[in-house]
Amino acid sequence: MSGHSKWHTIKHKKGAADAKRGKIFTRIIKELSVAARSGGGDVDMNPRLRTIVAEAKANNMPRENIERAIRRGTGEEPGVSYEEIMYEAYGPGGVAMLISTLTDNKNRTVGEVRFLLGKMNGNLAAENSVAWMFTRKGQVIVERGKIDEEKLLAVALDAGADDVNDDESGFEIVCAPENFELVRDAVKGIGIEPASAAVAMIPQNYVKLVGKEAQQMMKLMDALDDLDDVQNVWANFDIEEKEIEASLA
Repeated sequence: MSGHSKWHTIKHKKGAADAKRGKIFTRIIKELSVAARSGGGDVDMNPRLRTIVAEAKANNMPRENIERAIRRGTGEEPGVSYEEIMYEAYGPGGVAMLISTLTDNKNRTVGEVRFLLGKMNGNLAAENSVAWMFTRKGQVIVERGKIDEEKLLAVALDAGADDVNDDESGFEIVCAPENFELVRDAVKGIGIEPASAAVAMIPQNYVKLVGKEAQQMMKLMDALDDLDDVQNVWANFDIEEKEIEASLA
């Protein structure tokens, strides 16, 4: 499981995400507007929008908020226009990072991202120096203890998953992007609410971090997560669960 996914799963178990519900809503509203702007406001005809609406509902976002964000994207209501920018970076210990943002002021965003990276012994990278290390995949994370591994594997593979990875934090179901909705819905269909479900950038290999570098990486992930313009961060770090848990204590 990627470092980002393990970090996300442990945060979910600890309930840390609840304290940032406002940030979660802000991120989803931006994504709804951008998805509607690029592919239209009909969820049946816009897979990207359909996925984000499902995430909004999973986070208990009010229906009127969802519909308003979509109308802003289609131009039926006035609103801010956001630009999608993906930053490539290196974190502590040479960890490869992709930082996805939606912003109405790219100078502000790049300045904030660059500052946090520098503070935690990282730096922005040249275009295409990091992106090649990641592959776009559907990813569904299920916490350990919610279901038997063999049953989860059978359900996921029947729905079109490529693989189910197991580690100390939980199960990671990986699939082709076009199969994501089928796999996610199959997991929900057996009564399991995933810790996270998204089309993500999955690293091809991992960098093991311990001690100071692991602590710096966790602080950097939290700091980036707090930025309003940052939507997602994917990184190829591998940190022991106990060190991640300590950083969230």
